[in-house]
Amino acid sequence: MQGVSDERRRILHRRVRLIVAVTICYNVIEAIVAVWAGAASSSAALLGFGLDSVIEVLSAVVVAWQFTRKDPQRWERVSVKAIGLAFFLLAAYVSVDSVLALLGREGPEHSPLGLAITLLSLIIMPALSLIERRTGEELGSQSVVADSKQLLLCVYLSGTVFVGLILNSLFHWWWADSVAALVVAVLAVREGLEAWGGEVETPLEVLDDLN
Repeated sequence: MQGVSDERRRILHRRVRLIVAVTICYNVIEAIVAVWAGAASSSAALLGFGLDSVIEVLSAVVVAWQFTRKDPQRWERVSVKAIGLAFFLLAAYVSVDSVLALLGREGPEHSPLGLAITLLSLIIMPALSLIERRTGEELGSQSVVADSKQLLLCVYLSGTVFVGLILNSLFHWWWADSVAALVVAVLAVREGLEAWGGEVETPLEVLDDLN
């Protein structure tokens, strides 16, 4: 945090607490709606999306806990590793869920509520991720940047579920969302390994590295 004044640091700490508070509140609502919509439409993809929201809440809680400490920087390494574990949990669930859906030839049914919540996430989450990333970079906090990447993965997952629901509704491509979700799982493992090793890049670098 070299070059950041004490006053600016206090402002950034308050901003982090506000961001994670908004993230937690939104993801609790998102989880309830997605699980409800998934159960109603027998959609494994939407159920997985809802459980992903729970993991995002856990990641945000870790950062919230860190920034209620007197010296947040002291707990940086512990927080980053905890977020790394959240990435692994997300990858594990999405992988198992997607493979079972493919083996059982289970495609998502038409779900207007599911389309609405995933579309809303595509609007809200990129903004939250960008604000959190910039805040984390200014603070020099790997845990805050790592949590912003967790939000960015939510954007990817929202997109895959949304596209899967659309393709299944229009063309009956029951496999589309499961295949796309497996790509997200691979990205989640990669991010988890980086976070566990303390090597946290900016969120969009994960895509740049794949080119």
